[in-house]
Amino acid sequence: MSFSRTTRSMTCPQPRRAARAGLVALAVALAAPLAGCSFFQAAPVQRGNRAEAEVVAQLTPGVSTKTDVEALLGSPTATGTFDRNAWYYISSVTRMQPASNPSSEDQRVVALNFDENGVLRNVEQRGQDDMRSVGMVGRTTPVPGTDRTLLQALFGNIGRVGAGNLGADTSPGGGPGR
Repeated sequence: MSFSRTTRSMTCPQPRRAARAGLVALAVALAAPLAGCSFFQAAPVQRGNRAEAEVVAQLTPGVSTKTDVEALLGSPTATGTFDRNAWYYISSVTRMQPASNPSSEDQRVVALNFDENGVLRNVEQRGQDDMRSVGMVGRTTPVPGTDRTLLQALFGNIGRVGAGNLGADTSPGGGPGR
């Protein structure tokens, strides 16, 4: 009798191992399609200098100055190219997704305009709904000389091989006839 018990205990673990391996394979097969789900996404990342609506509401046009704005919101993300009295606070929240480019969830721009004395004139807030999608142009600029035949590629450098301009001064203003 002890012999049969020993053989049973030796044969029972094999079906259990096969069942466990099957369950692990099933779990992996079910988890693979879920890899793109929000459960597996990275935490959101704040980019730029975010000007919160509650803080922007504390600014009063005609009263607040550049110093007041900088104390409340910090340094602007950008200033106007041609008008140093235009300040922009640009921010977005991005999130990395598996097997794709980062997605932008919340983009905001707060534009502040000041008068010549540094006093706030007006405040404009722009959100995701105010932005326009700009598509990339798929055209390429043709460059002459890029379409060469095999014979041109093989024999095109004949006569050009040699020392060339070794030792010649190629700096501006240099070379022959200086």
